[in-house]
Amino acid sequence: MDQFTDISLKVFLEHAHIGVVIHRWDGTIVYANPASLQLLRMSYGQLIGHDDRDPQWNFIDENNRRLQPDEYPVNKVKRFRSPLRNEVVGVVDSSRPEVTWFSVNAYPEGHTGDDWSGEGFIVVLFSEVTSDRQNFSFRDIVEHAADVVIVTEADDIDGPTGPRIVYVNRAFEELTGYSPEEVLGETPRLLQGKLTSAEACARIREALGRKEAVRETLLNYGKTGRPYWLDMNIVPLSNRLGQVTHFAAIERNVSDSVFHADQLEQRNRDLRELKQNLQALVDRRTTELREANHRLEKLAFYDELTGIPNRRSFLDQSAQQFSRARRRGERLAFGMLDLDHFKTINDEHGHEAGDRALIAVAGCLERFFRQEDCFGRIGGEEFAFTMLLGRRGEADASAIASRLRQAIATTRVVPQGAGPLKLKASIGLCVFDPAEHDLEDAMRRADEAMYRAKQAGRDRLEVIVLGPDPD
Repeated sequence: MDQFTDISLKVFLEHAHIGVVIHRWDGTIVYANPASLQLLRMSYGQLIGHDDRDPQWNFIDENNRRLQPDEYPVNKVKRFRSPLRNEVVGVVDSSRPEVTWFSVNAYPEGHTGDDWSGEGFIVVLFSEVTSDRQNFSFRDIVEHAADVVIVTEADDIDGPTGPRIVYVNRAFEELTGYSPEEVLGETPRLLQGKLTSAEACARIREALGRKEAVRETLLNYGKTGRPYWLDMNIVPLSNRLGQVTHFAAIERNVSDSVFHADQLEQRNRDLRELKQNLQALVDRRTTELREANHRLEKLAFYDELTGIPNRRSFLDQSAQQFSRARRRGERLAFGMLDLDHFKTINDEHGHEAGDRALIAVAGCLERFFRQEDCFGRIGGEEFAFTMLLGRRGEADASAIASRLRQAIATTRVVPQGAGPLKLKASIGLCVFDPAEHDLEDAMRRADEAMYRAKQAGRDRLEVIVLGPDPD
């Protein structure tokens, strides 16, 4: 049985895929298996009988520092009298310019107890890890990609909580305004709104259910509610067992081409019908198309006079913010603002002065509010805004609205042929919990508070709190 065991061990060493080298206690090599010769690119004669002091050895550590002989793995075992585990060592070989890297384990053999008399052996086992050290990071590539990349789990794809986001790259943060901390664990549905195509979403849902790739063009919304179109390519990601565990969405912002597509098609039909002076006509029509599409976009989402979101866009953004606050259990403040004595400004100084006053108020709103707040002109001299309060309470919301009123009061408008006009505004504010009250009710109560401020003498702030204030 002992002879059979010895023969089996030798056969194992001769056919093992890891390198095995055995040193005497004085460092002389007495055995090297075929795998070690192949890994070190040396012959049997170049190893057997040589020791660790041989000048052919050139070892470096992970910091590319050349090792001294007493730092070699075999000598570390002798010096510390304990095994060496998973130490990475580089071998410099004159036959090739690249460093070969090995993971090395070594241990003493033939010693018992405290007997370290030098009659035993040191066994060194090693395997090459060069490819592991030289692989570049695909995560770095994705992080710096111009296209948006979102990775979600594949198990739970049904709303309202799934699929959960596990990774977004920098391009996502730049396009949407959301930080990774705000969206990890959330669902991509938080980027969708009422104008997002339900049919496209259904097609995506069906493909993900079948664990298949899908490509769609979809309207999404950023953190501030600003809409944008995406060319979205979703692909399944599999583990080593072939199981689909995640989905990756590679998305490109195609807002300009989508906004321009319909008008561009019409203009191109016109161009095909015309035969004379083709190049001049193309240049003229292209300029007209660009201007028309710009006007269409502005009309669809922005007030033509002031350049801030119009009623439709503001209400859409507010609905997004309302859903986000309800999902996170945070409170909202909805405000209505009316410019005082606006009719008097128009009657005494003309409509141009009135327009200047509205533009000045809009500029004040743009400078005052944060990126995550929403505001817009909802008609005439009326403006509105919503604020996500987070940890703030009624007192903080009131203080913010009061500072807004004061900021408008310090704004001056100079009509032609007259002195500067002082602007004043009446503000109604409703603080509420989205889990307890809907957005329409908050808008109505804020409007009531604004008219109460009007009746109390104007240039005032009136606040209504719905439900208990958490502070």
